[in-house]
Amino acid sequence: MRLIGEMLSYPFLVRALAGGVLVSLCAALLGVSLVLKRYSMIGDGLSHVSFGALSIAVAAGWSPLSISVPVVTLAAFFLLRITENGKLKSDAAIAMISASALAVGIVVTSLTTGMTTDVGSYMFGSILAMSRQDVCLSVLLSVVVLCLYVFCYNKIFAITFDESFARATGVRVGFYNILIAVLTAVTIVLGMRMMGAMLISSLIIFPALTAMQVFKSFRGVVVCSGILSVACFLAGMVLSYGLSTPAGASVVLVNLAVFLLFAGIARLKHFNIG
Repeated sequence: MRLIGEMLSYPFLVRALAGGVLVSLCAALLGVSLVLKRYSMIGDGLSHVSFGALSIAVAAGWSPLSISVPVVTLAAFFLLRITENGKLKSDAAIAMISASALAVGIVVTSLTTGMTTDVGSYMFGSILAMSRQDVCLSVLLSVVVLCLYVFCYNKIFAITFDESFARATGVRVGFYNILIAVLTAVTIVLGMRMMGAMLISSLIIFPALTAMQVFKSFRGVVVCSGILSVACFLAGMVLSYGLSTPAGASVVLVNLAVFLLFAGIARLKHFNIG
């Protein structure tokens, strides 16, 4: 409790916690559908696109978030269209876009500002990189993402499990697939300041996979995933503060530990039933 009290005495940590909790929750909820639809690596690809966009923004002196959000949203849209047309498999399309965007970001950075600490914070995450403006924008957009997810929950559930049946019942499958991609893109951009381009996909993958070890229903997995994501983020932040380790890496390690714990519980249940 003393350690938590010390953390809350620093305004930049309070800002990081406020923004991080909401972004973690958004990532976890969207991650369930992405994992089930085998789009779990889209977060990794879009984070690299975001790195390319922010490198250009930093070099030009523009606001990184205001440039990254629309660019990554467009990338998510085109990525979805490419895979739907069947010309490229989803994993190949993600790998191609990911590598290209990362290369653009590195080249632009090396030719302009060099590998500065500011750009490095986007690659690996930094609590200090989150300004008051970043947190306000993160909170606003995260609330929008959560509201849209809750409002479209039934449609997202339908297209996650059976797109053909959903289309037959009149659900606009293409529209809701695009909506999921856009919401994911926004969440990825918002989480990069905290987690970094290299680690942000963990917020999407780990909570969903962990919840699936114990729960089988979609609603159960969604609720458990959201709770676990927020709890692991907070625990990771406390660990980061106490041990002076990078915040993003600490959050990932906590998620890994919880995943292993839940996997062990699931295995014990299986043996007991057997």
